[in-house]
Amino acid sequence: MIDTHIHADSRTSEDFEKMFISGIDTAITCSYYPYKINNNPEILLNHLNRILNFDPKRAKEYGLDLKVALGIHPTNSLKNNEIIFEQLEKWIENKEIVAIGEIGLDENSDLEKKVFKKQLELAENTKSKVIIHTPRKNKLKVLSEIKEIVLENINPKLVVIDHINLNTVEELIDEEFTIGLTVQPQKMEVEEAIEILDKYGFDKFLLNSDISNKPSDPLSVPRTIRTLKRLGYDEKEINKLAFKNAKKFFKI
Repeated sequence: MIDTHIHADSRTSEDFEKMFISGIDTAITCSYYPYKINNNPEILLNHLNRILNFDPKRAKEYGLDLKVALGIHPTNSLKNNEIIFEQLEKWIENKEIVAIGEIGLDENSDLEKKVFKKQLELAENTKSKVIIHTPRKNKLKVLSEIKEIVLENINPKLVVIDHINLNTVEELIDEEFTIGLTVQPQKMEVEEAIEILDKYGFDKFLLNSDISNKPSDPLSVPRTIRTLKRLGYDEKEINKLAFKNAKKFFKI
């Protein structure tokens, strides 16, 4: 199994062990710094370097293959961002990251939009995959703006839009995006994810736990996959969600 979106820097080593024992072989950790950075790029750069250079080693000790996505999370948007983009270009060139992420909009501010567009342009120019955050508040309204910005700046085949639920999936299902389902307390239960899969099939979806400093379940991916198996869903379809779609999208 592949958990396509976590925040490993916020989690203990015991979580990595639980994930591996439960059948998760690979996870993708994304950037998100949950504190104010006050337009100080060095703070954010230290955060990104820690993810890249420290967390994969921690996870490997417990059997978990941790891939890395790096970028400027919308809540970390800053005006003075040149050194971040310089490093992103180097990480992409050296194939040290599997995607730019997570990026997107949260408060939908002008600064967020500017930083978001700049990262999409970088991804389009380098043909990099991107992991896009959608907010908890005003999700449908902000998602509509995210969709418009993405379609103006990047090939949608390079994009996974994450944290999608029953109320928002219709906005994306007819586009060429990949869609991320986040099974997490306060976001979506297993039953809602299965309802979406029943309606739209398994081909366009990735599955993740988004474990972070907020309420989380490091076993939500295997919990969802095992529920599908218990309910008798076709194994080929389950495998698309469990790992095949992620392997194809991220080329891992």
